[in-house]
Amino acid sequence: MSVRVRFAPSPTGYLHVGGLRTALYNYLFAKHNGGTCILRIEDTDRTRFVENAQDNLVDALRWAGIEFDESPEKGGNYGPYIQSERFDLYKEYGKKLLDSKAAYLAFDTAEEIEAMRNRQQSAGVAPKYDRTTMRNEFTLGEIGTKKLMDEGVPYVLRLKVEHNAEVKFHDIIFGKCC
Repeated sequence: MSVRVRFAPSPTGYLHVGGLRTALYNYLFAKHNGGTCILRIEDTDRTRFVENAQDNLVDALRWAGIEFDESPEKGGNYGPYIQSERFDLYKEYGKKLLDSKAAYLAFDTAEEIEAMRNRQQSAGVAPKYDRTTMRNEFTLGEIGTKKLMDEGVPYVLRLKVEHNAEVKFHDIIFGKCC
């Protein structure tokens, strides 16, 4: 197995020193282990996108001596390396998640999500999405969901995790987690 690491900055302005540190750690780890270091631009949050920020990021990383093995400029076998150019791939996998009932549609607005969080915090509860009270497939039903889809109401896919489910995984650094 070979090492593959990536740095995925958002083009929202100038490169932060913390981002540079992360890129440098990944680059040095990959090079030390004979691996591959990848630059993938995370530009899917279009509300925070800053024109020319991607060029600035690449220039700053190059100034620091970081040359990526795969990137939007160099290409590679696992492109595209700009997230917004991968939407067709995400739609394909999103459909698979929906078809297998591992994800569901949610139509909540940013204001509705914020109000939910505020209610939970006021009640002393840690904020998390409450699919039993919000606008999603579970509360709307099949007909209500189809109506919103037909109207073109914006939605997101949410991963379906059972209430009170215990999620466990093994972290290579920390070991057994949660």
